Amino acid sequence: MPMKRNKFALLFALIAFASFTWSFKEDLFLVSKNMDIFASLYREININYVDETNAGDLMKTGIDAMLDTLDPYTTYIPESEVEDYKLKYVSTQFGGIGVSTVFIEGKLFVNEVSADYPAFKLGVQPGDQLVKINGIEVKGKERAEVSRLLRGPRGSAVDLLLVRAGTVIQKQLVRDEIKQLNVSYSGMIGDLAYIRLDKFLENSAQEVQDAAVELNKQHPKGMILDLRYNGGGILQEAVKIVNLFVNKDLVVVTQKGRNPEKTINYKTSNLPLLPDLPLVVLINGSSASASEIVAGALQDLDRGVIIGQRSYGKGLVQQTFNLPYNSLVKVTVAKYFTPSGRCIQAVDYAHKNKEGKNVKIADSLIAKYKTKTGRSVYNGSGVYPDVEVGTIKLSPITISLISKSMFFDFANAYKKSHATISAASDFRVSEEDYTAFANSLDGKDYAYTSTAERLLSELRTEAEKEQKLGLVKTDLEDLKAKMLVAKKTEIFTHKAEIKRMLETQIVSRYYFEKGKIVQAFQYDKELEAAKSVLGNSTKMLAILKGEGTYKTIGDPAKVIATPADSN
Repeated sequence: MPMKRNKFALLFALIAFASFTWSFKEDLFLVSKNMDIFASLYREININYVDETNAGDLMKTGIDAMLDTLDPYTTYIPESEVEDYKLKYVSTQFGGIGVSTVFIEGKLFVNEVSADYPAFKLGVQPGDQLVKINGIEVKGKERAEVSRLLRGPRGSAVDLLLVRAGTVIQKQLVRDEIKQLNVSYSGMIGDLAYIRLDKFLENSAQEVQDAAVELNKQHPKGMILDLRYNGGGILQEAVKIVNLFVNKDLVVVTQKGRNPEKTINYKTSNLPLLPDLPLVVLINGSSASASEIVAGALQDLDRGVIIGQRSYGKGLVQQTFNLPYNSLVKVTVAKYFTPSGRCIQAVDYAHKNKEGKNVKIADSLIAKYKTKTGRSVYNGSGVYPDVEVGTIKLSPITISLISKSMFFDFANAYKKSHATISAASDFRVSEEDYTAFANSLDGKDYAYTSTAERLLSELRTEAEKEQKLGLVKTDLEDLKAKMLVAKKTEIFTHKAEIKRMLETQIVSRYYFEKGKIVQAFQYDKELEAAKSVLGNSTKMLAILKGEGTYKTIGDPAKVIATPADSN
């Protein structure tokens, strides 16, 4: 009997192999056939089209159009963009001077200066207008072009022509190695360790480990790992970070692709650094990819409490392949699955609706999965937090002030008139300072449409459709006039949130990026929720054990809004 079973097993294996081989050969034939057609068409267009064509642009357009039918993560990277790609997705180091810039009304200004880098050491200041870089005018240049002009090999010189308060200044700087830290901040918040991880590029796991080791020396009662606004990066780094908190030989994530070679189980390989330290992970709608692997794995393994808003929902794995002439293609090769077996991908790129837009994963495909202790979690919609904290939506006036850089000049002027300010953690804009800011806006264009104005416009449109405008026109005009009066006071109606933005800008002039992070702690609702949970061991255990309302996480029947709806 065992021999017959072995024969049948072998037979089925041979049939499966033969089917795969036949399918593979058929795919190769179709690829070869269509390549011949494409090459012939490309040649004929270049030779015979009535007007002159650019061969490179034509090919790039064709490639981009082809990839647009797939997903937004499968992209072609020509040789000219390879260095920018590596900086964005792989490496954390480049040669530069340590500034960020902003365009305001077509002019390029230094926005922030990083401490201890060449620009800081030679006195470049926020508010300086950049006119020329190495003799090349920046007017009309795209941001990517400006970045390429500022960057270069470590030790190379860069000449800047600046304008500061009407005075022309020339500076020659020597580029240094700029390190973009994955961990932008770590420190103690009371008796809790806090680590903010902004991306998962090279050495991110090592940076988290180094920060954790240092903080652990202070005997924290718990740890907060902040993954908000972290768009992800290298999958293997995510696995290593999870391994800091869970035991060896546990599956963290499984990737599955159409190509069997792309199906891989990623397991922890080391003993954990902090196996028992109470852990909270902060996420929001911009936490994606590797962030979701970390949050999803720690949730599925019941190792940490997830707090915030539902994550973005990117459950796709990309791999980069070399192409001729030093170009690259980044291809989505697989989907990833957390330890419970769920895929958190929220958008179905294989199907589109009648308008040609991508759609959410169908409700019929949403399934329930179980964490290690039996809590219910769901696929198809990102990682839902164990403890949800509502998002704060900024008012239209605040959004307008940010987008039109209205805080910029005031923060620069404030720095010139105030040699020092209080510690970043304590800094507040005074009532006198806020009034001065409001007065500084006189005569400046920060036009915006308020929520009330938008609703009034919609009401007028509906009245026109129903042919009732004549009946309500006078009332609508009266409301509009009253709204214009009220709008003039919105700078004070929304003072609290505008003050927060203004404080952040001012603090950055004195304490740079780390200061901005610390200053924001005083308004951070997710951070407060994390401190509350870590300070209540009974509640934390109830969450991780799935007691009461914590038995089910993110029930789709009760959840309406989805961060990925607009993708």
